Amino acid sequence: MRIGIEAQRIFRKNKHGMDYVVLQEIRELQKMYTGDEYFVFVKPGEDPCIENSEHVHIIELSCPTYPLWEQWALPRAARKYGIDLLHCTSNTAPICCEIPLVLTLHDIIFLEPRDKRNKSLYQNMGWLYRRWVVPRILDKCKRIITVSDFELDNIVRKLPRTQGRIERIYNGYNDWFKPTEDTQEVYKKYIPEKGYFFFLGNTDPKKNTERTLIAYSKYLKQSTVKRKLLMADLDENYLNDIIVRNKIENIREHIVMPGYIVNCDLPYIYNNAFAFLYTSLRESFGIPLLESMACGTPVITSNTSSMPEIGGPDAILVNPEKSDAITEMMLRLENDAIFYQKQKEIGIERAKLFSWRRTAEQLHQLYHSIK
Repeated sequence: MRIGIEAQRIFRKNKHGMDYVVLQEIRELQKMYTGDEYFVFVKPGEDPCIENSEHVHIIELSCPTYPLWEQWALPRAARKYGIDLLHCTSNTAPICCEIPLVLTLHDIIFLEPRDKRNKSLYQNMGWLYRRWVVPRILDKCKRIITVSDFELDNIVRKLPRTQGRIERIYNGYNDWFKPTEDTQEVYKKYIPEKGYFFFLGNTDPKKNTERTLIAYSKYLKQSTVKRKLLMADLDENYLNDIIVRNKIENIREHIVMPGYIVNCDLPYIYNNAFAFLYTSLRESFGIPLLESMACGTPVITSNTSSMPEIGGPDAILVNPEKSDAITEMMLRLENDAIFYQKQKEIGIERAKLFSWRRTAEQLHQLYHSIK
């Protein structure tokens, strides 16, 4: 088969969730010789993170906007290269495309009530675009992929016409996420001392940044250690608003915000952290949860959406809407050495159930199941 894979954003420098998923899938397919040819369609960028190989061809398509790139340039290029099957990997696909489609629908948050506190123009425009495109492409998709049983059930319940064509394929994590010694002290690029709490927050309300910071304020009042909080990729004005609104000035001197952390440094960040706070209100999968567990770093995560499914029954699961519950577990990890060690062991074993190789093998099987 000649299989097209949409990977529009993987060459951008600051990659995020869906970018990493398709990048790792392509890398694994590149290692497998299946007899198929893959044509990977990308937008030019400053980080050409994957190269041509014998059966994987990188096709750069220039276009000024994401909608125009997807709706015009992508189907045009797919026709030009004689693609038999086009896999669109980031929730949307071309509306006018005669080539059989596979769609990865990571989530359907765009069909759920919108939090009016979200002021991000980029996120709001993406939300509107998905609401417009997805209903128009679902019936054209031969197969739909999602990333957890939670999300599969959610999609079928809200979009019943997907039933019978939707399949769950779990994400994986990179094998360099493992317990390791930071001999070069990479973590010091971001924070002076190890033994900190780590949090990947942003301005999206689903990340639950505000309640997590309130929980951290309560932790500081009760802890004798008072560990720093390393927060990646968060806007300082957004942080200031939260501090002022909730009167939690006590956290300001304990927070370190280095900006974006490159992926190759993340294993060292996890390994030198005391614990990872993954307290989202909603996740369709949660790769950072696996990454931290694989490094042997205990995770405090939420008892909602997919997180119990991925973290497993022995994970530290809290109600993310209750800041006291988050605080309680931060303090328990700090004061109960036996509990802390047990969580390290639980995480390492749980992460072994997931891999990008398994993801790629299931993708290959799905492509060839389409008649």
